[in-house]
Amino acid sequence: MKNGVVIVGAGHAGVQAAASLRDDGYDRPVILVGDENELPYHKPPLSKTFIKDAEARPQPLRGEAFYTGSAIDFRPGIRIDRIDAGRRSVEISGGGTLAFDHLILATGSRPRTLSLPGSDLSGVLSLRSLADARLIRELSAQSDEVVILGGGFIGLEIAATLRAASRTVTVVEAVDRLLGRAVAPVVASHVRQRLEGTGVRILTGTSIARLEGEIGHVAAAITSSGERLPARMVIVGIGAVPNVELAQAAGLSIANGIRVDHQMRTSVPEILAIGDAASYRHWFTGGDVRLESVQNATDQARLAARTITGHADGYSAVPWFWSDIGDMKLQMVGLTAGSDSHVVLGDLPDNKFSIYHYAGDRLLGIESVNRPGDHMLGRKMLGAGFSPTPGIVATGPDGLKAALAAFQEEEPVRAAG
Repeated sequence: MKNGVVIVGAGHAGVQAAASLRDDGYDRPVILVGDENELPYHKPPLSKTFIKDAEARPQPLRGEAFYTGSAIDFRPGIRIDRIDAGRRSVEISGGGTLAFDHLILATGSRPRTLSLPGSDLSGVLSLRSLADARLIRELSAQSDEVVILGGGFIGLEIAATLRAASRTVTVVEAVDRLLGRAVAPVVASHVRQRLEGTGVRILTGTSIARLEGEIGHVAAAITSSGERLPARMVIVGIGAVPNVELAQAAGLSIANGIRVDHQMRTSVPEILAIGDAASYRHWFTGGDVRLESVQNATDQARLAARTITGHADGYSAVPWFWSDIGDMKLQMVGLTAGSDSHVVLGDLPDNKFSIYHYAGDRLLGIESVNRPGDHMLGRKMLGAGFSPTPGIVATGPDGLKAALAAFQEEEPVRAAG
């Protein structure tokens, strides 16, 4: 055991895994491999402040001195072509190998591609990397009309950002509402109303038949009904695909991602997977999930480091997410699939409210708009296993805090009994 840990992927998950290994006292080599020629950076700002401000710079996840000071061998601009699980090594594109005792796959996901006539025109872009954000920022400065395909978080964040910069923005979503299964219909309707109030045009239940170009550059998106939507830039945000190819070729188990157990181990125990590419049986729902969020990536990274350093913890982090869309800060905690009722706290017209989702009498999750206190309290409640009744929710934050405190005081008594 002398080759240490190789981490493939230098996003939020990979960088946190490297840092957590050192925090947990791991003293063998740690090699962090990334395919971008950039110091690892925060991705959430790319769809907001970065693309609207020509002077904005990427925000590093860690300063350059962190990697040298922590003896982390960071290698940018490197692609891994193959994993040899039997020999415990990876092959580097262009030649060379890296041996490992443990391998962490933090390979992330990539935008789902658009398969339409004209999708290869210049000006048709997706957002996943810093290079993508730079292209969008550069082209948006020259584009008065923008069409965004997909009404998910990324598409709507970009729509709000570009509309605030006085661009004419049209969002096209194939299903009948925004944000699909990501949030409740009442939240999706509220987001739509606020965006349309700023001048964003939103077409739901609408598909695109083709893209038209002029001299090789996109000029319009044509809907299936024949409407022509002028656009000097088309941004594709129709979902993401987990990067599982390396793992699959190595014979690892794949199921909507790289299959891992409760300690982030794949079907080959010396190889772990974390972040957007990992799928697992979730402790909270009992179902199989693959989550794309910074919280999930970093919490799984911390656990992977603990697994490698000999701890037996299972993954039990409460999932939470966020999105900034115009004047709305959306914060979600828990997983609300399967809910059969909900309680509203706050006021929709004031743009400040929370939706508490239940399955029977069990609180599954909370979706908040501009009520960060509700979100933080929700994380504490779900982490403690506390499900307040709808009547307690109606008493507001003070009543919820008191009920949570009482529950936590009684918990040792219940456990002892």
